[in-house]
Amino acid sequence: MQKMLEENGQPLCFSFFILIKFFTEFNSRLTFQRPLIRYLYKKIVEMEYRRLGKSGLQVSALSFGSWVTFGAQVNNSMAEQCMKLAYDNGVNFFDNAEAYASGQSEIVMGELLKKFNWDRSTYTVSSKVFWGGKLPNQIGLSRKHVIEACNAALKRLQLDYLDLYFCHRPDKNTPVEETVRAMHDLIQQGKVLYWGTSEWSGVEIMEAYSVARQYNLTPPTMEQPQYNLLCRDKVEVEYSKLYKEIGLGTTIWSPLSSGLLSGKYIDKTPEGTRLDRPGMEWLKEKIVGDENKWKHEKVKALKKVADDLGVSLNRLSIAWVLKNPNVSTAILGASKTEQLEDNLKALDVVPMLTDEVMERIEAAVANKPVAPAF
Repeated sequence: MQKMLEENGQPLCFSFFILIKFFTEFNSRLTFQRPLIRYLYKKIVEMEYRRLGKSGLQVSALSFGSWVTFGAQVNNSMAEQCMKLAYDNGVNFFDNAEAYASGQSEIVMGELLKKFNWDRSTYTVSSKVFWGGKLPNQIGLSRKHVIEACNAALKRLQLDYLDLYFCHRPDKNTPVEETVRAMHDLIQQGKVLYWGTSEWSGVEIMEAYSVARQYNLTPPTMEQPQYNLLCRDKVEVEYSKLYKEIGLGTTIWSPLSSGLLSGKYIDKTPEGTRLDRPGMEWLKEKIVGDENKWKHEKVKALKKVADDLGVSLNRLSIAWVLKNPNVSTAILGASKTEQLEDNLKALDVVPMLTDEVMERIEAAVANKPVAPAF
């Protein structure tokens, strides 16, 4: 009888007690914390990963950026929810810049990264240098500003290094060699892993690459251009040779053309959008008004294609960007978790973009760039 009541040397009643205790604790966790249910609820898509150009770094096809949201349009609670939602769905690249909310965006993201305490190997973070203030040496790409801006970004983000560091715009007043050498030195110091450009011309990128090769310095790895159904020339024509010749990667900003390709501005201007924020007058001029009616007509034509496919216009627009094999990642922005959830589902639309659908999209926008003959 004693042998029947024992299991591996322990009384059977003791083993049964341990089993009951396990299920009680599990049920308690499930009832009050619900980690499993929360994870399943937030798991929306299976993320795709792409190499950043010819580098070995893999970035999620969809990434998350904080321009005009963190530290400005959304509160810290919503910022936390959006970052967590993105990470839970495989996003591993979070984009930022010294200019976003005058550095406040990086402070918010840094606090959240500290709170999440994610394994550092599971995510990448960027910053950008150009607009750091109003005084002479707080603007541009001088060696002084490039290095000081990097140190300031690391402090705000509470990180030991930046995965990606962008020159936010070209600087006509600073020799390219000075900027390239400053970036190279930051990489040698372990403060930056990869450096790149944003909104540079193909000629300017090639000049930086050539200077790096000439002086045995680290060349740029990636460019961050605007690319969407209404803005195509740079990515599809101007950079076309750079993908093959220097292995340029791209981190796309504004895949929805600042919300225009979501369809929310069709025949109306909703309240409470980024267009109402101080300093966004330049953006409003590109979206509303009679001079932009041609854009709205294209958006209406695109919405018909999306409706026929049974998907939202924003998902179709983002999926179209991802269809381009030269796109490493498309940066999503969101002021609500509902927006981000819907945009993440764009990955499911990519397989739906058959040759026939792509032809319909081309007919709707009628703006396919033409490469020069010579």
